[in-house]
Amino acid sequence: MSQDPILSLDLPGIPKVKSGKVREVFDLGDSLLFVATDRISAFDCVMPNGIPRKGEVLTQISYFWFDQTESWLPNHRLLKADDPLPDRLKPFAAVLDRRSMVVRKTRPLPIECVVRGYLSGSGWKEYRKSGSVCGIALPPGLQESSELPEPIFTPATKAESGHDENIPFDEACRLAGPEIARQARDLSLRLYTFARDYARTRGILIADTKFEFGIVDGRLILIDEVLTPDSSRFWPADQYAPGRGQPSFDKQFVRDHLESLDWDKTPPAPALPPAIVARTQAKYLEAYRLLTGSPL
Repeated sequence: MSQDPILSLDLPGIPKVKSGKVREVFDLGDSLLFVATDRISAFDCVMPNGIPRKGEVLTQISYFWFDQTESWLPNHRLLKADDPLPDRLKPFAAVLDRRSMVVRKTRPLPIECVVRGYLSGSGWKEYRKSGSVCGIALPPGLQESSELPEPIFTPATKAESGHDENIPFDEACRLAGPEIARQARDLSLRLYTFARDYARTRGILIADTKFEFGIVDGRLILIDEVLTPDSSRFWPADQYAPGRGQPSFDKQFVRDHLESLDWDKTPPAPALPPAIVARTQAKYLEAYRLLTGSPL
């Protein structure tokens, strides 16, 4: 398997409809093709070099969680991880292998469905100011990285650029509709709790995560990536200690390196040194191995 990162992708004859920070989305007519590249972003900037095999990790972890949950929570994938590609995609098999997913077209909800089980990131910053997160009052005296008494649903806006913004549940109801927002909240909390409990047995704490839902044929289904190191905070359970930030399985080495530079966090971003690339790749691959019990 090549160790050269895939940073961009075009498939001749198949229209690309979106190019995000990580994913390329192609229109197959009655379905979409999601392809996870090896791009990596930090501080809302995409790095000029990527993390080899990162796209494989994100895609295969999503397939893993879809396998675990589809009996009670439908999702958007049309093919499973080992199913053959449609004929028109077979000429591109070498680049699509293990990093692509053929999915249903849906109407995505206009909100990000965030669930927090631990106090970190923007939630910690908000708690220090107000004692609450997204209008949800929390007990006094919590520390950074404290486990919450129970998981909380803290929806956010979807920003085309920059950061998503936390919003109260009432605003989520206004944006998505009260019934849909309640369904999304309840499914998000159930899914997070299931994944948190499983991951704990594998040595990973899922501090928080972000889900996306879409509507197809009038019902809510899980879409996009799910419970990956890019959409979640994964912490090694054996190093957990509240009262400080935690080591993680995602972009920690990249962020720490960039913070040490004289860079103003605006494009163009500096290239990542080989050592940072290698250590970050190892963390992504370790997250897959721990969750699934086998190497990628």
